[in-house]
Amino acid sequence: MGKSDFLSPKAIANRIKSKGLQKLRWYCQMCQKQCRDENGFKCHCMSESHQRQLLLASENPQQFMDYFSEEFRNDFLELLRRRFGTKRVHNNIVYNEYISHREHIHMNATQWETLTDFTKWLGREGLCKVDETPKGWYIQYIDRDPETIRRQQEQERKKKQDLDDEEKTAKFIEQQVRRGLEGKELEEPVYTELNRENEEEKVTFNLNKGASTSIAASSKTSVLGPNALKMVEGTVKRKESAHSSGQSKEKKKKSALDEIMELEEEKKRTSRRDYWLQPEIVVKIVTKKLGEKYHKKKAVVKEVIDKYTAVVKMIDSGDKLKLDQTHLETVIPAPGKKVMVLNGGYRGNEGILESINEKKFSATIIIDSGPLKGRRVEDIQYEDISKLA
Repeated sequence: MGKSDFLSPKAIANRIKSKGLQKLRWYCQMCQKQCRDENGFKCHCMSESHQRQLLLASENPQQFMDYFSEEFRNDFLELLRRRFGTKRVHNNIVYNEYISHREHIHMNATQWETLTDFTKWLGREGLCKVDETPKGWYIQYIDRDPETIRRQQEQERKKKQDLDDEEKTAKFIEQQVRRGLEGKELEEPVYTELNRENEEEKVTFNLNKGASTSIAASSKTSVLGPNALKMVEGTVKRKESAHSSGQSKEKKKKSALDEIMELEEEKKRTSRRDYWLQPEIVVKIVTKKLGEKYHKKKAVVKEVIDKYTAVVKMIDSGDKLKLDQTHLETVIPAPGKKVMVLNGGYRGNEGILESINEKKFSATIIIDSGPLKGRRVEDIQYEDISKLA
């Protein structure tokens, strides 16, 4: 009887039966053929093709065993690396997933008799970290891929760089603190001896305040005599010197604070950007490409796109246009009107226009929002402020 057709019911049934795993004892590794039952395996062993494979294997059996062992090891490690990475996993879980593939290399064709022997061999060769537990053997893949090693080195270098930056910042702060402590003058108390010029004089102590001080002072002057004036002059001088030193210290503190504030002001003045558009400000269209209908007309910025482009709405006609900031300019209102700062250190703050200096093309405003509310800012350029809608 001839061979059945590919689409015949018998051929389809045979293909369905051949799918999936079959018994290991009916698998021929040399021919890579899986038989479904004992009779089929017996027939295969008596076939001419199987006999030829056995003759080839008998010439150099070690070569075939080494080949199958290498294939088994490579496929097993590839599955372990791709499926589990560097996680610790039970060796039997990996093996069950490996043998689920129908065309896998069987272990009875390799140099290892059991999965435990193979696991111990992986540990001896340094391919995996292995450890034995009451639940069995666990393995963990050691990734020695050059790309992975390079990525790990880059991460370590970045972590070290971050630590260096933190150390530099801490050292800088420590230097600033030390410099601040060195600038302070530590005043130590001066101890003097109590000398009595006249042994017959009476020493009096006054512990009361208020009206009794005048009585004590008068009694003191009457008792101490001419030396009282000297003592009073000495106390006044000491008070004046202490007061003057305190004032000088305050001046020093204030001057340092003023210097810091001046530096902050200078930093704010110099922190300029090349974009200035803000929502809800009034601008004027200066480009002539849109025709006389829009030239020199005022509009309100409704939306800012990518910092340099704005969607504006015309005040008179209500038309919406999308324009670049180079086609727009700021609008300076009358004094007393609200404006917004568009550039510099006070960027984003709202204020009230106080006065306009036409010679310097600048204005003076009073900040009306934020933590700087109430501050007076002078000589702010026309292009740095614009009228609020």
